[in-house]
Amino acid sequence: MVWAAYQKVRSNKGSAGVDGISMQEFDTNRSKHLYKLWNRMASGSYFPPPVKEVEIPKKDGSIRKLGVPTISDRVGQMVVKMFIEPRLEAVFSPNSYGYRPNRNAHQALSKVRENCWKQNWVIDLDIKGFFDNIDHSKLMLAVEKHVPENWVKCYIKRWLEAPVITAFGELIQKQGKGTPQGGVISPLLANLFLHYAFDKWLEQTDEKVAFTRYADDVILHCNTKAHAEQILQLVHQRMESVGLELHPKKTKIVYCRDNRRREKYPIVKFDFLGYSFQPRTAYSEKKLFLGYDCAISISSRKRIADKLEELKVSKLSFKSIVGIAQYLNPIIRGWVYYYGKFKMYKLTKVFMLLSKRLVWWARKRYKRYKTSIRKAYKWLENVRKQYPTLFYHWNFSQINIIA
Repeated sequence: MVWAAYQKVRSNKGSAGVDGISMQEFDTNRSKHLYKLWNRMASGSYFPPPVKEVEIPKKDGSIRKLGVPTISDRVGQMVVKMFIEPRLEAVFSPNSYGYRPNRNAHQALSKVRENCWKQNWVIDLDIKGFFDNIDHSKLMLAVEKHVPENWVKCYIKRWLEAPVITAFGELIQKQGKGTPQGGVISPLLANLFLHYAFDKWLEQTDEKVAFTRYADDVILHCNTKAHAEQILQLVHQRMESVGLELHPKKTKIVYCRDNRRREKYPIVKFDFLGYSFQPRTAYSEKKLFLGYDCAISISSRKRIADKLEELKVSKLSFKSIVGIAQYLNPIIRGWVYYYGKFKMYKLTKVFMLLSKRLVWWARKRYKRYKTSIRKAYKWLENVRKQYPTLFYHWNFSQINIIA
């Protein structure tokens, strides 16, 4: 079990924890580390080290705190995750998509699209500081319902209680709540908590409400505004009863306005998993009409633009455009794969920005383009004609890349 868990952790890569041991260092003395972990876990004497806190900026300007366990601890968590996940998967709701095997964000987005076409109103739920506020005692009740093995319950409890070392070196003890984002077992425990705190409760409370949940991001669908307001009130009460709180500014009721649903309401847009759902022009049988659909959100486009800025494409030292393409293609492939699933042409602005960076690179690299931006753009156009698959996004005719 420890060996299988190690192979999974190794394939996921990841940085060092509080002990400073990287994956490369761990591998050089692998037998010693794995034997020690196995010996202690098998005897019940394994106590997890503190979790290293890493601060990640969020798109709204606030900070998300991730907890990075040591590599040995990640292997230990993976042992337990692999042991209990199959039995929990058997009870989880089909409407839950986050951090589950054979389920992904695109499936969740597809379900939300379908539900938006069928029902008129959306409740966009935002749980405030979810991972920091999971109640340990309530979570352990859910664990005990499905996990009779004492050794598993013992280690889950120890992981929940493991202290955190902040970026300033301060040791913070847990106060009976919270599980660090970044832990291997945290997403599974979070799903188990919300399965009883939300999924099962909603299914029993009102079976008419369709919903899609991806970890703590939840979208609900109702047919009338009155029904949506009533359900939102019930959700508020339910969250309070399980020790959670809805974010007052980010939680909202949205009207799915399109050519059929023409009433006027101020909020007709919501974001989910990096996509914006809103009224959009669509085509059917060569006719234009107003539909309700999703495409890459403005905030996601901004994040990609920030990444391009960070990459400093115009200052790359490759001798030819081929080297730049090889360097950028893995990143571009990720953007196209994720954000190009729905309304790929909405990526045009992103890749026009990349073209601009490539033109700047050419003007710095080749003297003949220094004084003429028009000639530099013409050069890029010719490169695309000669090598139409050089950059990954050039394979897709939906994306225009020349200004």
